[in-house]
Amino acid sequence: MSEARIKADGGIGFFGLLAIVFIILKLCGTITWSWWWVLGPLWIPAAVVATIFLMIALVVCVVSGIAAFFK
Repeated sequence: MSEARIKADGGIGFFGLLAIVFIILKLCGTITWSWWWVLGPLWIPAAVVATIFLMIALVVCVVSGIAAFFK
């Protein structure tokens, strides 16, 4: 008989765990940061990825515009 192996990937991840730690520290009064910074591990990685995609899109648009201009 063959054994069925189940592999569960994913989980909370580093930034999720960091956000939970920051939230607990904020609620306990250990840190007095703004909630924007406490929740930063949740939104900063998404903002970095979005910024990279926008920069790539801008470069592609500029390069294709320059190529079309010199045709």
